[in-house]
Amino acid sequence: MYKFRSQAAADLIMLTPAGDRVLALLGREPAPKGIIEVADMAQAIERLSAAVAADEAARQQAPTDEDEGEGRRPAEAVSLRQRVWPLVQMLRTCQAADEPVVWGV
Repeated sequence: MYKFRSQAAADLIMLTPAGDRVLALLGREPAPKGIIEVADMAQAIERLSAAVAADEAARQQAPTDEDEGEGRRPAEAVSLRQRVWPLVQMLRTCQAADEPVVWGV
């Protein structure tokens, strides 16, 4: 489980699979401890936004449960946008307050 913390925002908890995926989207290896420096937050927000846009484009193209035929993909219960939105908000808040985000500390 990941617990993202900062002096500027409330704690954010993610289960390990979601946290690992988010860290991979940020170009980081999943690790029990880490930090996102203020200088890296703009790029982190951009990466997460780009991943959300790509995920939503893929969802538009993929067959859903309502479509007929084999090879259809069941709709995920929680979208990537919903998973990363709290972290994006945390990063924006922390960037404005000039505070890093840490986990596992």
